[in-house]
Amino acid sequence: MRCVMKRVVFLTAALTLILFSCNKSPVGPAQNLPPRALTTAEKEIISSGNSFGFKLFQTVAASDRDSNVFISPLSVSMALGMTLNGANGTTYDSIRNTLGFNGLTQKEINENFKSLMSLLEGLDSKVIFQIANSVWCRQNFQVEQDFITTNKSYFDAEVMALDFSLPTASQTINLWVDQKTNGKIQKIVPDRIDPLTMMYLINAIYFKGTWTYQFDSTNTRDTLFTLPDGKQTTCKMMHTDGYFDYAENDQYQAVDLPYGIGSFSMTIVLPKAGVDLNSFVNGFTENLWQTLTREMQKEKGELYFPKFKLEYEKSLNEVLQLMGMGIAFDPETADFARINKDQSLHLHISSVTHKTFVNVDEVGTEAAAATSVGIGTGAVLPTKPPFFMHVDHPFMLIIWDHYTEDLLFVGKILQPKL
Repeated sequence: MRCVMKRVVFLTAALTLILFSCNKSPVGPAQNLPPRALTTAEKEIISSGNSFGFKLFQTVAASDRDSNVFISPLSVSMALGMTLNGANGTTYDSIRNTLGFNGLTQKEINENFKSLMSLLEGLDSKVIFQIANSVWCRQNFQVEQDFITTNKSYFDAEVMALDFSLPTASQTINLWVDQKTNGKIQKIVPDRIDPLTMMYLINAIYFKGTWTYQFDSTNTRDTLFTLPDGKQTTCKMMHTDGYFDYAENDQYQAVDLPYGIGSFSMTIVLPKAGVDLNSFVNGFTENLWQTLTREMQKEKGELYFPKFKLEYEKSLNEVLQLMGMGIAFDPETADFARINKDQSLHLHISSVTHKTFVNVDEVGTEAAAATSVGIGTGAVLPTKPPFFMHVDHPFMLIIWDHYTEDLLFVGKILQPKL
């Protein structure tokens, strides 16, 4: 009997060792049970938000054709969502429609932003994801109480009055952003606040996720990366192999790398050789994204992916005007009576500043975003052969969550730098 037991223990241990050594990356990470089913309105607002996100990304990428781009559509839409609560008439319509929320009531928009914040922050216990909102008012500037109450209730916004004429005012606001992004974005408003600026509405996002299947740092090597003009540069190229969600056609390869228990992931989209990244981005719509994610299947393969770190800053004034929000920036026609009813102030959006940070390495990804809206006055097992994906030329990346399918960050990388 003792001999039989020893044999069973030996066989069990041997089988465990074989399974572990043959499958570094299991077929899929353990999934959290969905916290609850999404409502029809939530699905609608997420789809609209993603459509806005891709349009925003395309417009920004077109204006920065020769640069790396990394934005957070979620951060921008939340900052503008708070701003929407102060807009009136055609100004309200222009912001709502630009965000893709036409057809939804103000209450539905606010309620869905609130539920989205709650869902995202509690989605994965192994991923740090934090959202913070704030409203900063010039001291003695009268603000409608309903505007303050609404943004406190639905966006959990901190509301503070400051003497904007003091140097400490910008320091206070920037320190708040610095703390909410874990030191990754240290400045969002200028050192000297414009005397005509009455208010800042600010969103801050911080994300830190560890790859479910980490890259082995001993496999990272210096290799060549081909730039858009055909020249080559050196980058730190990571390597892994295993089972991943993967899709491929004559235009691109795409692989999905999960974080934590798999609620969040980064999808890398690599245009095929000869496909220009800027042209590819220009045609990458919400429908194409949905098609890509539907076509992904679990496949075994080998991936080479560069390490990189990126800080990005962009004024979105011109971008948002091109997208249909021009009236909100015009002192003569903008209507923000739900912030302050005094029409002689000519309240309008004077600035929309967006800053992001991302660091991708063998362990995972750390990313942050901050968006400031300034309100001014006065003027299964694989059946195909293993894939091979070598990300050695410009590519797109999308960080998103698999439960709500909301876009957290979108970027194009022309040159990976550390």
